[in-house]
Amino acid sequence: MKIAELFPYLCVSDTAAAIDFYGRAFGATEKFRLTEPSGRIGHAEMDFGPMTLMLCDEFPEYDLRSASTIGATPVTLHLHVDDADKMVESAVRAGATLEQAPTDAFYGERSGVVRCPFGHRWLIGHSIEDVSVGEMQRRYTALFKNN
Repeated sequence: MKIAELFPYLCVSDTAAAIDFYGRAFGATEKFRLTEPSGRIGHAEMDFGPMTLMLCDEFPEYDLRSASTIGATPVTLHLHVDDADKMVESAVRAGATLEQAPTDAFYGERSGVVRCPFGHRWLIGHSIEDVSVGEMQRRYTALFKNN
């Protein structure tokens, strides 16, 4: 078997508001949404460049709860862009919480971290240099020797 694609699928506390936020913060565009007569959104898709992000409202009856309800998330979404500083700034202006300002990292990327209003963690970065796996490991090991 061959894997064709992988789609992140986020459960959020308010899908309509998330669609609006991700559009303002990241420039993503809505593809479509499926809404129940009650107004709850069962499925929505957004274009993030060539990638698709799927979203849904909470469905407690199926044990689908949002990061906001749980109070944490074990997942980080890595958004690779052409200018991390500008994208982090855009996300914060749109309502994200800055967790780490953009800095140059040992793995050859400049990146920062924001938490969206729906509790999900976004690592936003852009490449600043090509780093081999061996060099990346050397730099990573050095970080622990200095602590």
